[in-house]
Amino acid sequence: MSETSRTGRTDGTADGDSPDGEVWIVGATGRVGRGVAARLAAQGLRVVPVGRSRERMTAAGAEAGLPPDVRTVVADSAERIADEVVRERPRVVVNTMGAYAATAPVIARACVSVGGHYVDQANDVAAVQGLLALHDEAARAGSTLVTGAGFGVLATEAVVAKLCEERPAPHRVRVDSVASVAVEAGALGVALATGIVDTLTSGGRRYANGRLVASRLGADPRRLVFPDGTSATSAGVASGELLAARAASGAPFVTAASSLAPASPFLRAVLPLLGRLLSVPALRRLAVDRLGRVTVKAAPRPREHSWGHAVVEWSDGTRREGWLRAGEGMAFTTDVTATVTGLLVRGAGRPGSWTPAAAFGHGLATTAGGTFVLD
Repeated sequence: MSETSRTGRTDGTADGDSPDGEVWIVGATGRVGRGVAARLAAQGLRVVPVGRSRERMTAAGAEAGLPPDVRTVVADSAERIADEVVRERPRVVVNTMGAYAATAPVIARACVSVGGHYVDQANDVAAVQGLLALHDEAARAGSTLVTGAGFGVLATEAVVAKLCEERPAPHRVRVDSVASVAVEAGALGVALATGIVDTLTSGGRRYANGRLVASRLGADPRRLVFPDGTSATSAGVASGELLAARAASGAPFVTAASSLAPASPFLRAVLPLLGRLLSVPALRRLAVDRLGRVTVKAAPRPREHSWGHAVVEWSDGTRREGWLRAGEGMAFTTDVTATVTGLLVRGAGRPGSWTPAAAFGHGLATTAGGTFVLD
């Protein structure tokens, strides 16, 4: 059942007045949701937490600096959240609840139906493709939908866009995403568990001759040495960064890699079998449930910086390489989402469905706190 709290409006209007200027944070009790709420509230925006538990949202809101009587929207599914969006017409909905392939189209379409805007942090192929497929609907409604508003997709997309600026389409592009993330203590949660299982079952992807084709998860591992002298191994993975790099460059051959992809020979050998097992619906549900319940200890980030990397090659032999240096990966994701949301509230978005740099240019990465390091 869905319920909306009518107490303690943050906009100073009477109950029942239109909340068109509100920013709704779906999943407001999570790490990114709390951070985005804090940043937007500090800008003076009217933030409304959205989730299943009013008590947890109130507690998370207090941590984010929201007033103790902050208005909340209680809804227990993407469909019920969409119903509330249609009824109350918020200005922007920020979706941090995860499982984006399923939740994003439902909530985004509700935003489009009332001329509102939408933001999420999706970084898997199916979810990013699904939201980008709503481009024409959003454009007709004057809505802006932004997917991948985080370290992944933006950290690599922005580097590709900058390297290819005012140049013809290259022949080949490789991007590498190496986030340095501090771990919070607690359960992994269903959203993260779903992402991990979906990565294992979907395998790898790459572009060959302009076509999206299957490849092995963990293919082409490479040891990267970052501009600050640290290093990490990155290997092939299917991700939203792949789609964004292709769109930003127009290159017929594109690969995307991540430091989170398995790079050891043993893991790469057993992953196809594991992926087939997890494709069985009952086993997939069991894996998501068990993995989501796993508790982890707090741990500091492994490196000072997170790095987005791109190598771009043209048919004439020209080769350019670049990096985006950012801080802790989840903090950068929070800053990207908050920056995009603030721009949408101020009417800066282009109607349609976009990845972040496609919507606002590669300069968005520096606005959110990143630094380009180019050859």
